Amino acid sequence: SQYHLEVGGQDYYLDLLFYHLKLRCYVVIELKIEEFKPEFAGKMNFYLSAVDDQLRHPDDQPSIGIILCRTRNKVIVEYALRDSHKPMGVAEYTFAKLPKAFKQALPSTEELSQDFGDLSLVSLRIELEREVRRLLGSDGERPISLSDGVRRLVGHGLSPKDHARLAPIIALANRAAHGLDNDPAAVASAREVGEELLAIFKAMPPVP
Repeated sequence: SQYHLEVGGQDYYLDLLFYHLKLRCYVVIELKIEEFKPEFAGKMNFYLSAVDDQLRHPDDQPSIGIILCRTRNKVIVEYALRDSHKPMGVAEYTFAKLPKAFKQALPSTEELSQDFGDLSLVSLRIELEREVRRLLGSDGERPISLSDGVRRLVGHGLSPKDHARLAPIIALANRAAHGLDNDPAAVASAREVGEELLAIFKAMPPVP
């Protein structure tokens, strides 16, 4: 399950966090259902700094970051990691063939891909909601819907076009939360838009 970190009064969630007994260090793993992008390295660098500062014991070795992606371009990975001083790696994930005895007891690769994509979209929606509450200063008030919250941000640094881009994310996340399947391509597209909106929200000052 995801591991919660609080940094600068904001909530962040690591996809997976382990402790390697032989290496004596934490291992942060980020799971991506798409091709590697340079910004993934920046986010992992941020997570490693936070883990080293908040969790690492003085006798521990520096934390290690592993980014698992569907595919990777080696040149882009090299450029993204070239000047990073933190131990970090990027790998592609694959699905191994299971013995027949296990196939009926375990979900298929298609089901795993679908479930992970849907759950990651639900997690992204939660991050968006937290940022909207922060911007509106409504953490202690009655919760407002994500759509209404973003609508209130229009005119305070957010464009109406960005508000319109939110609709598919909400619709797909709601379907996933109710156990309904989504088109993987639509989920990947919605996640990309959601990450862009999240970056816009984080750069905005609170609404006076």
